[in-house]
Amino acid sequence: MMPNFQVVSHERHGHKGWLRYTSYAFAMRETVLPLTLAELPKAMMSLPIAFIEQAGVFQPVAVMGLQPAQNLFVAPDGRWVHGYVPAACRGYPFRIGHTPEGGQVLCVDEDSGLLVDAPDGEGFFAEDGKPAASLQQVIDFLLATEQSRTQTAAAVAVLQAKQLLKPLPLVLRSEAGDQAVAGLFQLDEEALNALSPDDLAAVRDVGGLVAAYCQLLSLQHLSVLGQLAEAQAKAAAAQVASAPALGADTLVAGDTLNFSGFR
Repeated sequence: MMPNFQVVSHERHGHKGWLRYTSYAFAMRETVLPLTLAELPKAMMSLPIAFIEQAGVFQPVAVMGLQPAQNLFVAPDGRWVHGYVPAACRGYPFRIGHTPEGGQVLCVDEDSGLLVDAPDGEGFFAEDGKPAASLQQVIDFLLATEQSRTQTAAAVAVLQAKQLLKPLPLVLRSEAGDQAVAGLFQLDEEALNALSPDDLAAVRDVGGLVAAYCQLLSLQHLSVLGQLAEAQAKAAAAQVASAPALGADTLVAGDTLNFSGFR
């Protein structure tokens, strides 16, 4: 189901309450999740990180799966099964939206199943019409994440400008044969080491070195994707004896998976 984000307003949500999520099922189809500069040091400890390009702009993402609409870090029952949970998930069912004039507004996914009629749930607004304390905490978290996202964009823009990103060579192996994975990028360490002192300082000063080395070091976790895929396949086979290995019936040898259209 596609999310249905609407701007939070007293008129629309004053008589509503909201519930905190107890399942990550809403992220089950997120093949990549955006990461900010502030969370990269934590994310690199357990998640594979890459860069993807959208409309000519690169951004760091956690690689959640290697097939469309696949998040191997979310179990079929909605549990997050491994490592760090990106900030992109932790504000759900809320997110910050942007107006045509460049302003920021709080939005909520009205199809999340987490909106209820008052007095159930946590209220959106206090008696004075301002956001309730619990909602204000969510707003503060989302705004801090947005601020870090701006810093992240500046850091990755320098990596791009200095030509420090290159395609990540990745091949998905299955019973159906090898399949190239396209659209993922990584740090070009050789190009980084060849920078002049002035260029290196320019990368460092905007946080580019943090983004670069966190991404590079995170590649050790690519094997986790295979382990999680195998675990899910075994779990499915245990429930249905005739269930095929994960993805074996959909992969065609020689095909290419492309991440360029993922968000």
